[in-house]
Amino acid sequence: MGDESITQQDNRFDDNAFCGRCGGSVKGRSDPAVSRPYCSRCGHVVYLDPKLAAVVLVCQDNALLMVQRAIAPMLGHWSFPSGYVDRGEVVEDAAVREVREETNVEVELLGLIGLYSGGEQPVVLAAYAAQVTGGELTAGPETQDVGYFSLDRLPPLPFPHDPSILADWRRQFGST
Repeated sequence: MGDESITQQDNRFDDNAFCGRCGGSVKGRSDPAVSRPYCSRCGHVVYLDPKLAAVVLVCQDNALLMVQRAIAPMLGHWSFPSGYVDRGEVVEDAAVREVREETNVEVELLGLIGLYSGGEQPVVLAAYAAQVTGGELTAGPETQDVGYFSLDRLPPLPFPHDPSILADWRRQFGST
């Protein structure tokens, strides 16, 4: 039992503390150029896949649809409708589903704004532009409130990629 498990400081590997092949403890690589964890017993490399999320910018009458978050992270802050893509789910279907779940509004996607990732962020964002096709705007179970905000009076954007997403949306889709 000479194997050491991963440290609390390196919690990126907590979900993979033991090797799925031999049961040995998983450690971070000592080579700083490669930060993949590996099994201390058999050497198997554990690949930590990023989580994919969809974010949707819905514009109507020169205003963007926003939700006041009822869940962490950024509880209480206003953000674009967004959420995780389920395994096996088509990304575009997840984007439409997330808007419906959070706002009770049906949307049609107009196109991909872009993909956003970086550094130690475990989430990759697929951002889409959309337009409303139906439904009645009401807060869903993961939102405290919903509403449209004028493009020149948006609330503070809570997530690191939001300014880039908004700038790219303005450049590609303008104020549809």
